[in-house]
Amino acid sequence: MLIGAHVSTAGGLTKAVERGVETGSDAIQIFPQSPRAWRPTNYTPSDFEAFHEAFAASPLESVVIHAVYLINCASKEPEIRSKSIAALTHALRVGDGIGADGVVLHAGARKGEPHEPSMKRAGEAIREALAESETTPVLLENTAGTNGPLGQDFDELAELIELAGGSERLGVCLDSCHLFAWGFDIRTAEGLAAVIDEFDAKVGLERLRCLHVNDSRIPFGGKRDQHANIGEGEMGDEVISVFLSEPRFEGLPALLETPGPERKGPDRAEVEKTKRLRESGLEARKGG
Repeated sequence: MLIGAHVSTAGGLTKAVERGVETGSDAIQIFPQSPRAWRPTNYTPSDFEAFHEAFAASPLESVVIHAVYLINCASKEPEIRSKSIAALTHALRVGDGIGADGVVLHAGARKGEPHEPSMKRAGEAIREALAESETTPVLLENTAGTNGPLGQDFDELAELIELAGGSERLGVCLDSCHLFAWGFDIRTAEGLAAVIDEFDAKVGLERLRCLHVNDSRIPFGGKRDQHANIGEGEMGDEVISVFLSEPRFEGLPALLETPGPERKGPDRAEVEKTKRLRESGLEARKGG
């Protein structure tokens, strides 16, 4: 498992590598542009080359991009739809440029519209963005249930993958907080194993490419998306430890998106704590 942090690209792509190293990360996640604006960052081939050089010289083993939050591939409004496809395409092209392992995407929300047409619109938008980029996968993220988001359960994730074309460039990122808040019982090793069995049956383990590791401010089954620092939320150290020690997660980038001690994102201490919780979870499984 490659445990690491979401880091800022302020100052350029190479600064993200520096911040990843500073946090003791094995993997990093970045935004391709400001997460709350439609304006793309115009990276050049020399920016990508500098990133590759810095990344190769670092201990980092994976980089993942998170698409901007404004994207709603399910929207029926022409302007939002057009901007969403453009933003997702941009993220994928940045991923192509830096060799990212995927672009994590919140597929969209119904916003009161019927479910099936919303799913179809989302699938078509994702398919279009994939066609306008080269190799970087789209990693659909499971959602916690607020405001009618798509991808709340494994049936919806599987359907989105099918509607988007079903190619090998379509994968999934599972978020611990979202699973817990939705009501997937990941509180014990046995419960988590059953959840991943269900994922395998409905989506396929080969589609699982990335993890988000976040505690939850919301109680189990509360169906709201509010991240907490590792061990400080409703999941606590024990549940996080269980999640990190699931054998089928071996080798995946596992990225923290927590508020951090000063609300500036995860720091080195939190990354190190997460690595310790994984080790304790592995030891508990051996002892069990």
